[in-house]
Amino acid sequence: MRKIAVWIATGFGLGYSPVASGTVGALLGLPLAWLLASQSIAVQIGLALLLTLICIPICTLAERELGGRKDDGRIVADEYLTFPICVIGLPWLESGNWWMLGLAFVVNRIMDILKPFPAYRLQSLPAGLGITIDDAISSLYALGINWLICGYLVQQLFPRLAY
Repeated sequence: MRKIAVWIATGFGLGYSPVASGTVGALLGLPLAWLLASQSIAVQIGLALLLTLICIPICTLAERELGGRKDDGRIVADEYLTFPICVIGLPWLESGNWWMLGLAFVVNRIMDILKPFPAYRLQSLPAGLGITIDDAISSLYALGINWLICGYLVQQLFPRLAY
């Protein structure tokens, strides 16, 4: 069970990337977002919450198995399992505006790096909870920014790109 948790937590090996392992691992969030995009907003919220909750014990087991180093860079499940949060309700799939998904990815990575309040403080919580909660909070910030950009600014500034 621990080896499976490590395999999932390391993004099936992507977490071992020598460069930007978090960003490389976060790429696994793109197909998850695609799978959730055709669902209702309520289902998207529920599944994003479920993925976030599943992430906590996976990261806890992996952290122990990988030597106990706090938020080990090889653990990327927090990046990809919380990514769907930042695209909840965005109509990128049905509108054909695939650029929204790319924008969401970039904004999510920026928010994960910046770790706005209270994400930075919450990452000090123990084990998988601390590993996961900062990414979930950062993804919520990214969700708001993505909606602001896609829902308002694009319609006002670039109506041809709007959905």
